[in-house]
Amino acid sequence: MQPQRLFDEAIRRIDAANREDPRTEMADGEFQPREWLFARRVFQWVERLTPSASEELLLAARAHTVRRWIIPRDRYPRTVAGYHQWRDALAQFHANEAEQILREVGYPSDKIQAVRAFVTKANWPGNPEARILEDADCLVFLETKLDGYIDAWGENKTLRILRKTLRKMTPDAQARALGLNLGPRERAIVLRAAAAKGPGSPTDSSPDS
Repeated sequence: MQPQRLFDEAIRRIDAANREDPRTEMADGEFQPREWLFARRVFQWVERLTPSASEELLLAARAHTVRRWIIPRDRYPRTVAGYHQWRDALAQFHANEAEQILREVGYPSDKIQAVRAFVTKANWPGNPEARILEDADCLVFLETKLDGYIDAWGENKTLRILRKTLRKMTPDAQARALGLNLGPRERAIVLRAAAAKGPGSPTDSSPDS
């Protein structure tokens, strides 16, 4: 199979897997599968952040949360340790799902391992493209999910999580975050988090902390 046809078929199969998501959200006037929407949005942000994105990065962008609903958050304790256990389990699950799809399509092992490294963050934050994927993920969260979490988390927790989120992002992505088309409440709290994000580790973000 030609490289472009190989890529297109992989994307088609990843999308088909994510279209199985029983959870939906309203987009473009109709309810659509949530994980399918999220993966496409991350993919689009990756293309905007780096027009020269590698094939492996684009595949990872589409597949890094494939079938996420299979392992729900409530399967693990509502603690910081439980959150990290869940995220670790998800990373391996997504990597395995992506690998199976790519092998069935006919991708070589070296490209599959590169996609796995992106999905499991084995090459983050040292790899520039891995940072792009994290930036895209964070930008989609801010753009489409933040408003649904502010009430659930409360103002103080939201500010704490946003400060950690911004610390993970590159300067370019931080600037783009401040330019997102957010509602007044969401924009105000992102600006407050940006003004007070301070120093810290880019790896310590957890909504259960």
